[in-house]
Amino acid sequence: MTHAELLKRLQAEQDLKYRDFHASLLPNIDKKSIIGVRVPTMRKIAKEFAAADVAKFLDKLPHKYFEENQVHLFVVERIKDADECLYRIEQFLPYIDNWAVCDGKSPKALLKDEKRFVSCIEKWLKSKHPYTVRFGVNMLMTFFLDVRFDKKFLKWVAAIDESLFNDDGRAECPTDRYYVQMVIAWYFATALAKQWDATFPYIKGRKLSPWIHAKSIQKACESYRITDAQKKTLRGLK
Repeated sequence: MTHAELLKRLQAEQDLKYRDFHASLLPNIDKKSIIGVRVPTMRKIAKEFAAADVAKFLDKLPHKYFEENQVHLFVVERIKDADECLYRIEQFLPYIDNWAVCDGKSPKALLKDEKRFVSCIEKWLKSKHPYTVRFGVNMLMTFFLDVRFDKKFLKWVAAIDESLFNDDGRAECPTDRYYVQMVIAWYFATALAKQWDATFPYIKGRKLSPWIHAKSIQKACESYRITDAQKKTLRGLK
C-alpha cells in the first residue's frame, strides 16, 4: 500500500458523525485535518503496509491528516527491531500535536534494550515539546508500573517542569500544558493503584502542584483498583 493508496483508503472509511465527535475532543487541532476514521480501522490499515512502502511513508513528514499520524505510530509500534523502532519514534515525536496520537501506543520492541529505553524516557520527560513529555509519561505508565517499576520514576514525573509549556495555568484551558498536567495526574492515579506504598508519600506530602494533586486524587478515587479505605484516606488530603 502506497501513501496515495493509504489516503484513498482513509477517505473511503470516513465517518462524518465520528469526525465531528472526535474533533470536539481535540480542540487544539484544525477540524479540517481530521478525516473521521475509527481506531480499530486505522490499526487494521497499519497492518496492510508492505515493507517496501513503509519507509517511504514514515519518512514523509509532516503528515497532513490526524489519521496519517495515528497510522504512523500504529505502524511504528509493530516494528520488531529495537533500533529501528526507537529511531522511528524519535523521528516522529516532534510532529505529535495532540493527546490522541500520543496515547495508546505500545512499542514493545523497545523493551529488548530496557536500559536504553529508560534512558530515552528520562530524556523525553525533560523535553520542551509537550507531547514528547506526554509520550514519555505514557511509556512509564504502560511498561514501568508493574514488575519493571522503580521509585525513581515517580521522582522523574513529579519533577516535570510545567512552566516550559505555554499556558495561563487554568485547568479548563485546552492547551498543551493542560495535556501535560493531565497525564501527570493520570500517572500518579495509576501509580497509587499499582504501587501505593511508594506513591502515597507524594500525595500525603503534597509534592505535586495543587491542580495535579487534586486531579490525581480525583482520578484515583474513580478507580475500582483503589480500595474504599484508600479512597477515604485520599479524600481527606484534597
